[in-house]
Amino acid sequence: MYLTGSSIPRRTFLRGMSASVALPFLDAMVPVGRGAKAALKAVDATRFVGIEMVHGAAGCNEWGATQNLWSPAKTGCDFDLAPSSLSPLEPFRDYLTIVSNTDVAGAEAEIPREIGGDHFRSSAVFLTQGHPKQTEGSDVLVGTSMDQIYAQRFGQDTPIPSLQLCIENVDQAGGCAYGYACVYTDTVSWSGPSEPLPMIRDPRVAFDQLFGRGATAGDRAQRRRTERSILDYVQRDLANINRTLGAADRARMERYLTNIREVERRIEMVENRNESGEKRDLAAAPAGVPDDYGEHVKLMFDLQALAFASDITRVVTFKTSRDVSGRVFPESGVETGFHGASHHGGNPERVLAFSKINRYHISLIPYFLEQLEGLTEGDANLLDKTLIVCGSPMGDSNLHNHRRCPLFLAGGANGRLPKGGHHLMAPDGTPMANVLLSGLHMLGMDDVEQLGNSTGAFSFPSESSAA
Repeated sequence: MYLTGSSIPRRTFLRGMSASVALPFLDAMVPVGRGAKAALKAVDATRFVGIEMVHGAAGCNEWGATQNLWSPAKTGCDFDLAPSSLSPLEPFRDYLTIVSNTDVAGAEAEIPREIGGDHFRSSAVFLTQGHPKQTEGSDVLVGTSMDQIYAQRFGQDTPIPSLQLCIENVDQAGGCAYGYACVYTDTVSWSGPSEPLPMIRDPRVAFDQLFGRGATAGDRAQRRRTERSILDYVQRDLANINRTLGAADRARMERYLTNIREVERRIEMVENRNESGEKRDLAAAPAGVPDDYGEHVKLMFDLQALAFASDITRVVTFKTSRDVSGRVFPESGVETGFHGASHHGGNPERVLAFSKINRYHISLIPYFLEQLEGLTEGDANLLDKTLIVCGSPMGDSNLHNHRRCPLFLAGGANGRLPKGGHHLMAPDGTPMANVLLSGLHMLGMDDVEQLGNSTGAFSFPSESSAA
């Protein structure tokens, strides 16, 4: 513990040439005496992550639902995840709340000329729960997304109010298909009804944004030539800070900086491999984008964990694919491309194959939960302080409907999402927007009364009933 009577400001950075590394929360940031309680309360901020998994799930098909390929058979706490694509989340069961049987009406066609455009409007609906205006021009309109409602109130005192990340390409402009602008497909974050936010696909660009390094091609080339780490630029500040820290804080700093260097090293390895002249699977992707899907997703999760540990941002959205992606995921055991597999025709064998792809995608999420659980801030870990909403605005991908959509919440939300593991089945016709509205309340925004087509807050178990 830091005992000199003064404390290090929470917003302390290690600085060097074009580098700026925010510190994690340290004991030395807590003043001795009466200010300690207030200082701890000030860092007790809830983080939010919205993860979109596109194009529904096998368990939302009529036959798949009978096999419990997404939602468990039982509601309450005594449910079996084994048949479900959610089975990889079993180690984090106590942090898991599954909400089944909610609908996303905003993604449905409302007039005849919108029929067929489900792929191209759905992502815009996920966190807004609005209905996108059908246009290929700049007059897009849908709503303000959940993440941005939170960021606009509670993200303004962080260096980056929100961070938007994705896996697939987002470099299209103009119209996509069925009269919809591509931006509806390319982002889930909307700072206003007509203000889509760009998403970052390249881990190098995200790393540079978080740690104050230039993100131009020239900057990247210069760094590769010098083969210097970002940490090399901040050694003087680091030495000065370390002299003021106790042993526990120095160990915490070392772990944090080691994590930064490890992520940086992995990004450098990806860039070197992709610039070696060898044939790439993703020929048009930036050099910092791994060809391997799992490697890419894990790098993005690592960046999110670092951003939360340093309190650079408290709000992240993560779009894990695009609806019409033909990408193959051999790790799932299925050689059919994603979009083709999703159109299974209701054939049980093909539904099961699609469920294997769903399970593979879900299997990457525990990696993120482990990172958050291993990071402490004050008297809690960051998983306890985070609300994660993961789901899809589509239900049965084969029918392109938006009923019984997949959705789960994870984390502790600073005590507002009860632990213990729950499966809650919503009454028929319940909007997913009701669940997201309750999520905003968990984030401390109890005064928000409406999100998209919500009809009221969804009822979650209280902490006492969960116990």
